[in-house]
Order: sequence, then C-alpha cells, then structure tokens
Amino acid sequence: MNLSTSNTTLFLIAYGPPGPLSYGVFFFVFVLYLATIFSNLTLMLVIYLDSTLHKPMYIFLFHLAISGLIGSSTVCPVILHYLLQDVKSISLTGCLLQTFFVNIYGTCAYGILAVMAYDRYVCICKPLQYHSIMTPTKVKLLLGVTYFFPVCSLAVQVYLTAKLPLCKHTINKLVCITLAVVNVACVKPLLDSLYFVGVFVVFGFLPLVLVILSYVKILTVSIKASKTAQMKALKTCAPHLITFINFSSAALTSVIYNSFSDHLSNVGSIFISVQFILIPPLLHPVIYGIRTQEIRKSISKLLRKNVLTLDGVSST
Repeated sequence: MNLSTSNTTLFLIAYGPPGPLSYGVFFFVFVLYLATIFSNLTLMLVIYLDSTLHKPMYIFLFHLAISGLIGSSTVCPVILHYLLQDVKSISLTGCLLQTFFVNIYGTCAYGILAVMAYDRYVCICKPLQYHSIMTPTKVKLLLGVTYFFPVCSLAVQVYLTAKLPLCKHTINKLVCITLAVVNVACVKPLLDSLYFVGVFVVFGFLPLVLVILSYVKILTVSIKASKTAQMKALKTCAPHLITFINFSSAALTSVIYNSFSDHLSNVGSIFISVQFILIPPLLHPVIYGIRTQEIRKSISKLLRKNVLTLDGVSST
C-alpha cells in the first residue's frame, strides 16, 4: 500500500450529529454487542470444556462463533465510537482493513454453514459411514478450505481496491464496505470489476447451492423413511436450517441496504447495519443453545460442577 493511500482520509456521512437519539442508539448497540460477545464466548467455552462435544458439528459451530465475534468486533466498536463523535473520519488504510474483516466474517460464516449442511447430509443420509467420512483430518481440511480461499481472495480484492484513485472522500455509510470505496473511485477497471463480481458469486452463491443440494438429498431420504426417522432428521437439521435462513436473510438485507441506503433515514441505516452484524452472531448460539439437547445438557453439567465446587470451597 503506497504512501498516498495511507495518508488518505475518508468521511462517513450516514451518521447524524450527536444527541439524544445517538445516545439511545449507542446504548442499544452496546447492550447487543455485549450480549453477542457473552453468548458466543459461552458457547465456545462449553464446547471447549466438554469433551463429549468434540464432534464435527460442534467444532464447526465453534468456528461459526469465532466468525461472529470477528464481524461484530470489527464493526460495533466503530459504530459506538462514531455515534459520539462530531467528525466521523477514517484513514483509507483503516477503511480497507475494515472491509476485509467484514467480508471475512460474511464469507467464512457462509462457508461454515455450507460445511455444516454437508455434515448434516452425511449424518442423515450415510449414518453408518459418518465416522469414516467425517474424520478429524476431513474436518480440518474443510475448515482450512473455508478460511484459506476467502482470506486469499479477499486480500487480493483489498489490494485491487487500494490501487484505485479516489475522486471523492465521503462515503454515505456507517462503516466501510468495498462497494462504497469503489463507488468513490475515479475509474473502475473492467478486470477489477469482474474479479469483484467473481468473488461475490463464488462466496455468495456457491455455499447457497451446496446447502440447497444437501437439503434436497436429506429430504429425498427422509420422505422414504419412517415417521420416527423423519422427526429425528427434522430435530437434527432444525438448528442449522434456522441459523442458515437467519444469516441468509441478514445478508440479503445487507445487499439491499448497500444498494439503496442513500434513500434511508439515519435510524434506518443504523438498524439495518446492526441487524446484519449483530443479530446473526447473537442468535446463532442462542438457537443452538435452545434447540440442541447436547449443548443444554453440557451447560447444566458445567453449572452443577461449578456450584458443587463453590459449595465445597465454602464448606472448608
């Protein structure tokens, strides 16, 4: 990244001036952010401490929580800071780093959800072969692919964006996104545009296709099974399906927001931005905590163990 790039300053103009509304939104976002951190760290701690949860599905869930923390921690502190500031400025370097980590959150979370759908497909459609297919090596390979290709592809995207000369220095967004930076560039090279579209298609539509194919296979097998087997399959897939629909809806809302945010009020922009960054990471551990019996049992077991330990310490 050259010197002119590192010295360039951008201004985010989607915020209103500090005031009662900003303070109210600040409190709302702050509470949601703390809840997001607490719920994801709790889920990760439960999975880490309970060896019975060291299974492919929960390992993937652990990494889904990591991606949620990356996304929320990249954006929420910035929004909280700007809500209280008169001038909302950021260096181009900082802006590009923000776009990189926001995109990492989106692409890796979507990829992990696709891998989890494949895991559910193997579990239901090939139960006798599950352990021979979903080996520890296979799990590491799937996670490696889920992280490696997005990181490399998005790093190239950031490099190409950093090379674009800027004609404007104002972005009508709450946070930096790639499209917003590209839109203030003086030129948009065709090859760069094709690369950006290719990244969006590969990491946006390919996971969706993989999830749909997995559930088509699951549905085909379930139709031929007994009622008991159908209920078991539904119970097994429900948390993932709810999580996937929740994340996909948030991603679609984000795309619409990025396309039409110029016509939204400040309150509307803040709500939609927070909805994409905070709501999925907050709901994912809650959904799995409520819907997954093994996690509920693990939480209860850990709580009882800690209570008994505290009673033993207090009695001595």
